[in-house]
Amino acid sequence: MDTEKIIDTAKELVADNKGIIAMDEGIENCNKRFATVNIPQTIEYRRDYRDLIITTPNLSDYISGLILCDETIRQFREDRTPFISFIIESGIIPGIKVDKGEKKMAGHYGEMITEGIDGLEERLTEYALLGARFAKWRVEIIIDNYIPSRGGIDANAHTIARFAAICQEVGLVPIIEPEVMMTGEHTISRCYDVTKDVLHSVFNQLYKQGVLLEGIILKPNMVISGMQCPSQATVIEVAEATINCMLQTVPAAVQGIAFLSGGQSCKLASEHLNEINKTMTHKVPWALTFSYSRAIQLPVLEIWKGKHDNIEIAQCELLHRVICNYAARRGDYSTTLERA
Repeated sequence: MDTEKIIDTAKELVADNKGIIAMDEGIENCNKRFATVNIPQTIEYRRDYRDLIITTPNLSDYISGLILCDETIRQFREDRTPFISFIIESGIIPGIKVDKGEKKMAGHYGEMITEGIDGLEERLTEYALLGARFAKWRVEIIIDNYIPSRGGIDANAHTIARFAAICQEVGLVPIIEPEVMMTGEHTISRCYDVTKDVLHSVFNQLYKQGVLLEGIILKPNMVISGMQCPSQATVIEVAEATINCMLQTVPAAVQGIAFLSGGQSCKLASEHLNEINKTMTHKVPWALTFSYSRAIQLPVLEIWKGKHDNIEIAQCELLHRVICNYAARRGDYSTTLERA
């Protein structure tokens, strides 16, 4: 394991107030998003959309990393330049999503387990040779009346820790994404308890698997009310609960925390990140940044609609959302910036 290289990459991913775009969550999810705005679900349109993202002017001023999927890391621009080469030359670190999605967990009704450990070392070795410098693994934790269970939490925590250990073995930084889902009627208090329980289990397993904490990025959910909860927490309450939960569970050695957006709207995700950085950074030892997907990309897709004539204005929207979150990371986001 190249410890120095791994730590340097992790530091670079959270440096200079930049964030990470999860630009690819796999072919199936990409197609679902295309379908919502009537974009044909073909490899050609997926290639064109990814090209739109990576060629956005000045993107590297605000973004440190891009998370790709297997299809994207092998694709080319029209001039036959590999996507990954273009990304590297633009000054952005390429990464790769390597889990194979969630399946129903046997013996645990309503819970999911993430698959993809079999053959992972060989896949990661190939991705590293292609130019990837980090990899991401997501687990999905659903809150309901009787779940998550101890077995469900611990099984996913063990799997994500094995992923992290294998990642570092081949020289890649693991981005660890234990997502407690926003779907449901649960209160912010229930989300806090479950998130705390999940992160305790994850870091316990990371310790047991000998993972270098200085060489990981944590990508957790914010502590937030369920989407169907009749009493929605305020922005200030979310910021306080989120950071208090992280302080209770995340070791100081971790290089950075890159929050996911989950089901939040674009503006709300920026508001929450802004409040966290504006009022809570004096309490924490980590960099607090963003690794958003939907909260950056949805308005871009709605503008682009698969049409070449819309590329420039779609890129303007992408850069606008990135700049909003770059400002939120500094605690400088405002409604004035949003209108601009």
